[in-house]
Amino acid sequence: MTPTDIADPFSRRTFLLGALSAAATMAGCTTSTGVRTPPVPPVISRPILPPTEAELAVMYGAVEDDGILIPAIPYREIDPRFYRQRVANTTGEPENTVVVDTPGRFLYITEPGGTAMRYGVGIGREGFAWQGEGIIHWRQHWPRWKPPNEMVARQPELARYSIENGGMEPGLKNPLGARALYIFQNGQDTLYRLHGSPEWRSIGKAVSSGCVRLINQDVIDLYTRVPYHARIVVHQ
Repeated sequence: MTPTDIADPFSRRTFLLGALSAAATMAGCTTSTGVRTPPVPPVISRPILPPTEAELAVMYGAVEDDGILIPAIPYREIDPRFYRQRVANTTGEPENTVVVDTPGRFLYITEPGGTAMRYGVGIGREGFAWQGEGIIHWRQHWPRWKPPNEMVARQPELARYSIENGGMEPGLKNPLGARALYIFQNGQDTLYRLHGSPEWRSIGKAVSSGCVRLINQDVIDLYTRVPYHARIVVHQ
């Protein structure tokens, strides 16, 4: 088993289904008369199943990332519908599109074959301020947080993290978490962000600050699935 198999248990189950399908196809290659029939390409469908307990333990277990130890998430205390899981693509969007369902508190990355990976999210004040279509123009590992000047004006205690002062160092206490994806529209920064957060209790809720926050383990997974300059659609 490769590290990728461990990181993505969904791919492991897909492989097993594919292997079974291929075996069934090979078994049907000849008829009782001994005449060989053309092989039928196996149809490998992605499994649409909730994650198992063993998969959840891996998905939300402690992980070291870029030298930073991310603690395990007590996932049993989160509503199971907000677990990372593969679902049918009901968004109406083509593959490789990020979709934010603000009212439902879900984020999707659509996949080939009619499925999507779905994540539970928390929506902050800034997350309610923008909707429409854009491009994920910029992405960062362990980003620095630079609160906009308007926020610093409201909360002077944040002045030490201002843009002029270079922002907050990356780390577990940084509000942007392990990854940040920056949304642009018509070449302009919308100030709308998808980002990680250690505050797992906020998933599925409206929160006081931030844009669209995911559990750090989930935003790391999302980052690996979102292609360069992916399209994003935000529904309010």
